[in-house]
Amino acid sequence: MKGKKRNKNQFVFIFLIVIFFFMLIGLNSRLSEYFRLSMYQDQMETKVYSLQSTEIALKTQIAFATSDYAVEAWARSEGHLALPGDNVIIPLPLDIQTPQYLSTPTAFLSQAEKWRVWWELFFGE
Repeated sequence: MKGKKRNKNQFVFIFLIVIFFFMLIGLNSRLSEYFRLSMYQDQMETKVYSLQSTEIALKTQIAFATSDYAVEAWARSEGHLALPGDNVIIPLPLDIQTPQYLSTPTAFLSQAEKWRVWWELFFGE
């Protein structure tokens, strides 16, 4: 009787170990899926933050471009317009003269014979 009970206990113990092993395999696959998805979530959060920053910058540019100050700045600088009461000053170009460049003649060394060069190198002049 003890032998049967011992075999039955061993069978239950082995069965529990096998079930535990399959549970660990399932847990491992779920954990790897969790880490992959959390990394993907971090990437998406970074993209969302970048796009939100771009949206804010574009909204700021739109708000400036539609403001009265931007229209007035464009009209005065690029549109060459003036408000009533402004004193418009137009600079006149000076008589432009082309600069005269003085060229200095460059000295050319004459080709010396090779044996003269060596002679002056060793014995001087």
